[in-house]
Amino acid sequence: MSTFPSREWAEQYVSALNSNEAYRDAGRTWEGDIILAVEKDDTHSENWYLYLDLYHGQCRKYDTFEEDRMLPGAEFIYSGPFANWKRLINGEIEPIQGLLTGKFKLRGPMMKVMRYSRAAKEMVNTAKLVDTQF
Repeated sequence: MSTFPSREWAEQYVSALNSNEAYRDAGRTWEGDIILAVEKDDTHSENWYLYLDLYHGQCRKYDTFEEDRMLPGAEFIYSGPFANWKRLINGEIEPIQGLLTGKFKLRGPMMKVMRYSRAAKEMVNTAKLVDTQF
């Protein structure tokens, strides 16, 4: 079991993502990188960032950061407070629904993300496969 958020969790997540045939199919034409930003809130005291270089249904590279000044440039940043990430990983919120209800924010071209909503859902489904402790 790995703690979310942590480098160990990220490693297990990326491994599961690269093994997920449904994600590979849903993201087969996706080209772009994204930062998943976990913002501190009343339940978690630190920010945390996961950079994912996604290309044709695979994660080619990833890294974790604790400070935003160290982040690489990315086409997208999907951000929200820790409590909402917990709800997302537990399947209580869908990724696009989270954007539409204001639980998460997206920086980057929304139309591109909407075309790949199935890939976003598979990314969340993959997160559910990681044995996670909050």
